[in-house]
Amino acid sequence: MKKTSIAALAVLTVQLTACAGGTRGGNVALAPDSLRIRRDIEYLSADRLEGRGTGTPGLDTASFWAAQRYSALGLKSYAPGFLQTYTARSAMLAHMGGLNAVQTQNVVAYQPGSDARVRNQVIVIGAHLDHLGRSPASALDPEAKDAIRNGADDNASGSAVVLELARLISARPLRRTVVFVNFSGEELGLLGSQYFVEHSPVPVDSIVAMLNFDMVGRLRSDELMALGAGTAREWPAIIDSANAAVGLRVRAFGDGFGASDHASFFAKNMPVLHFFTNTHTDYHRATDDADKVNAAGAAKIVALAEQVARELDRRDSRLSFVRAAAPAPVAATAGSQVYLGSIPDMGSPEIKGLKLTGVRAGSPADSAGIKAGDIIVAFGGKAVSDLQTYSDAMYSHKPGDVVDIVVMRDGQRLTLSVKLGRRGS
Repeated sequence: MKKTSIAALAVLTVQLTACAGGTRGGNVALAPDSLRIRRDIEYLSADRLEGRGTGTPGLDTASFWAAQRYSALGLKSYAPGFLQTYTARSAMLAHMGGLNAVQTQNVVAYQPGSDARVRNQVIVIGAHLDHLGRSPASALDPEAKDAIRNGADDNASGSAVVLELARLISARPLRRTVVFVNFSGEELGLLGSQYFVEHSPVPVDSIVAMLNFDMVGRLRSDELMALGAGTAREWPAIIDSANAAVGLRVRAFGDGFGASDHASFFAKNMPVLHFFTNTHTDYHRATDDADKVNAAGAAKIVALAEQVARELDRRDSRLSFVRAAAPAPVAATAGSQVYLGSIPDMGSPEIKGLKLTGVRAGSPADSAGIKAGDIIVAFGGKAVSDLQTYSDAMYSHKPGDVVDIVVMRDGQRLTLSVKLGRRGS
């Protein structure tokens, strides 16, 4: 679908929805609605959207639907139909269907600030709307071939949370302007968020913070990670204050790097927070469906995030940005196709090494005897202290290499020989 036809269809659809009436006004409930969140996740992760792959009709439909929701809330748009269209180009596309580029869109809406003194300052609240579609290229279940990978947690959950935050904030606007974004192209390499920061509808230096939601649908034992808490000196106190009435077990840590859309904003020197309920064995598989989502938990995350935004907005001054040194680049680009089959546990930052929450059945890791709970401390002769050093060590190799991986298991140091596989094979 060409850019002009996408925009025209979106405008017509949004106008029709707006005429049907919105939910803005005094009748809006001012508490997170878990039923609404569940219904949104179920809609976005239904088979009819075929996994919302970037450049597919399923993602276009999801984008129009999100635009309708923003219009019904009375939010404003920077472009026709709330769509920021762009051409996505990624090497991953070749693996996903032989295309060099596809036309796609971010969905962007905003609530103007209520205070003329600070309304030119912006808080961005975002989540990626895309998932893998039917492509096995980045899937961890390539044996499922072209099965629909619905991405209920990754990232229908984050998109539903952003929509619910838009509902609450449109009912009680902040002093500052709030921009809500549903990115496309995240699974292809953060393409939508990178395009947004390079073609921002607001001055980049007006953005005071970015709140990102990626995989927030599996809250367990009330444990939530707020990654990026080290990107502003004030974040820990803001999170603690916001959480006082919510009572989640929040682990706030880390810089602004990472494999989600907040990293694009951090690269432009903006404080960020990435809310995350950890990975699981359904990650990037056809089994990531809506029946496994904890909608009540997602509503708790909305409650916390709304309070974080309001605590941030109460401040007259901007946050004190903390810059971190960029991680060393990966030495071998060919290594991006290396596959081990490990599932990292992102909830254990205090552990030296990379703890695994699981391994994929039949993967090189499984064949070598690596198990859930193992802590990888060395890979191919290189020390592993965290996810970044693990990735650098793994991606310095190529598929077919035989390497020694050292793990700590029940206090014992084990060396296991692994023949690395190729992703998607």
